[in-house]
Amino acid sequence: MERLCKIRDIYTAIEKFEVGFEKEYELSLNEGMLLCTLLEVKTLSSTELAKKLGLTCSNTSKVIKSIEGQNFIERSLGKEDKRQMYFKLTKEGEEKIRAVKTSKVNIPEDLKPLLG
Repeated sequence: MERLCKIRDIYTAIEKFEVGFEKEYELSLNEGMLLCTLLEVKTLSSTELAKKLGLTCSNTSKVIKSIEGQNFIERSLGKEDKRQMYFKLTKEGEEKIRAVKTSKVNIPEDLKPLLG
């Protein structure tokens, strides 16, 4: 039961972090993580993004739609399978995530020991 309470504390700290992150960068935590993933991998399908982010395909689709509407990512058709969509950062998206990565992100005290 103690571990369950620790997980609750971690979850609460992550929620606190997300509120501050969203205020400061005008991105949800999932949007930021998606941009960060595309900065590292360059081009991924929505299914690959969902797996990397640990989100459902439905949730990933919502995140994609949101940041695509902000012109942070763009989609392209697959070369072999024209039904498959792939996503990559736009110039604006790369600038946004690089700005986030180079700034001092405020981490709640509860999370600091877990991040090393």
